[in-house]
Order: sequence, then C-alpha cells, then structure tokens
Amino acid sequence: MPDNLLPTPSTNPETLLPAEPEVDALLRSNAPVSSVVVSHPSSSLAWALLADEAWERGATLESYAYARVGYHRGLDALRKAGWRGAGPVPWSHEPNRGVLRSLFALRRAAEAIDEPGEPERLTQFLDGADPAAAAAIARG
Repeated sequence: MPDNLLPTPSTNPETLLPAEPEVDALLRSNAPVSSVVVSHPSSSLAWALLADEAWERGATLESYAYARVGYHRGLDALRKAGWRGAGPVPWSHEPNRGVLRSLFALRRAAEAIDEPGEPERLTQFLDGADPAAAAAIARG
C-alpha cells in the first residue's frame, strides 16, 4: 500500500513568525495601543492587546471586533510564513503570541456573545496550534 502523501498535523513543521521589533519598541515605550495599531495595522499582537483593553472595559462587541481583525491579520502572517492551515504555532516563540492571543480573545468574546459553534472551532484551532497556549494566556 502506498504511503499517504498528504501532510498530517503531526508532520507539519512548526510555523515561526518573524519578530516585530518596531511594534515591540512602541509597546515597551508605553505608547497607546491604539496608536500602535494605527502605525502597524498588520500586527496581530497590537490588535489582540486592543481587544484585551476593550474586554477589560466591558466592551465585549468592541473586543470581539478587534480580536477578529487580529485573527485575520494573524492568518495572513501565518500563511506568509508558510503555514498551510494546520500544524504547530508554538507559544514559546514570542512572535507567534500575537496570533495566539488574538485567537484566545476572539474565542472569549465569541463565547460571551453566544456565537454558535465559534468558541469550539477556535478552541480546536488554538489547541491545534499549541495545547499550552490557552493556559499561558489565561495566566497572563
């Protein structure tokens, strides 16, 4: 019997996103997160942080919207880095944390607004990317 030539999640290589030194420098300087998003709109980390700020204010729909943008920006970055829809995106690689945090924030907000099926789908995505990520994000 021939070998299966289709990749499976266990055979997909890790996806490691490139660093965002300008975003990191702005965040370290305590620049307002909204200004970081304006100057770096492709940064899923900046969008995730904006989603977290909205969540902390109790602005659930705003948090959802910001997290959704961060999620899509993260998907764009993952695909650009060679990700093909499956495989590890390790939390231990700091530049991956923006997309993982966006996934977490989107799942949290989707659950809060009772979006059917979305929290489960996002949980599977997050756990498939890195089973330790959700717990690490929840710990802060």
